Amino acid sequence: MDSVTTYLHPDVVAKLGSMELRARLVVEGFITGLHRSPFHGFSAEFSEHRQYRPGDALKHIDWKIYGRSDRFYVKQYEDETNLRCMIALDMSASMGYASPGHITKFQYASYLSASLSYLVLKQRDAAGLALYTTDVKAYIPPRSKSSYAREIIRSLEAAHPQSTTGTAFALHRLAERLTRRGLVIIISDLFDEPASLLQALRHFRHDKHDVLVMHVLDPREVDFNFTSAAVFKDMESGEELTTQPLHIQRSYRAVFEEFCTTIKRGCHAQNVDYVRITTETPFDVALRQYLNKRHHVHT
Repeated sequence: MDSVTTYLHPDVVAKLGSMELRARLVVEGFITGLHRSPFHGFSAEFSEHRQYRPGDALKHIDWKIYGRSDRFYVKQYEDETNLRCMIALDMSASMGYASPGHITKFQYASYLSASLSYLVLKQRDAAGLALYTTDVKAYIPPRSKSSYAREIIRSLEAAHPQSTTGTAFALHRLAERLTRRGLVIIISDLFDEPASLLQALRHFRHDKHDVLVMHVLDPREVDFNFTSAAVFKDMESGEELTTQPLHIQRSYRAVFEEFCTTIKRGCHAQNVDYVRITTETPFDVALRQYLNKRHHVHT
């Protein structure tokens, strides 16, 4: 693992001094990884070029890029209309959870949000941010100026987990504020009633938005691999439960997988992209999901 792609790993990124530095190094590591992999969706100059699409004027093809990659790219101009991307980040109290050896779900989600906004703006698309708990607490409308990343990052640095979960209601409120079609990326642990969540996603789809759901979880929330007697505390209600984890591990996993499967199937039924990631997952996994989604939005 080299010094650049190292910054795709959450435990390394958490040690960096500022959110802006985290975002920049994650994206640089991601782009470096793209050049070394078979994923050729974007060239070395991907912020200034995009892949050729039928109907594009041949005069805009960059033949130098073609000579190096054997793929057609067209030059992209400042005034070309691109994607409008709204990142919706859950900052309810449950996002503050971290099992030993991991960063919190909110830390992971905020680093991912910063990196996504940096990547979106680097591609000359428009990025915006909504922070929510039971309602939208902060709203930064999508803009495409590269300096806009600092405003988004300042909001992320000031945010912290608080309040109870209300993802479904908050997403309905966000949908009401989005007047122009675009891509909505939801980053959350999705701890809400699945039926209500799916109804909120339907609101976005009804308004013709494309939607990508990034389901962020702690590894122990997925596998429940706790080895000794423990006290489990609800981070939002304060309710406590003392139990032997091994006694309920199997039933917990079954219920949890049913919860995730219900959401995943509901998303797919509405043509909403869904990806489940844990806080130990390298950031390039989520960023690739975004690039895949962006590609499909434009084709």
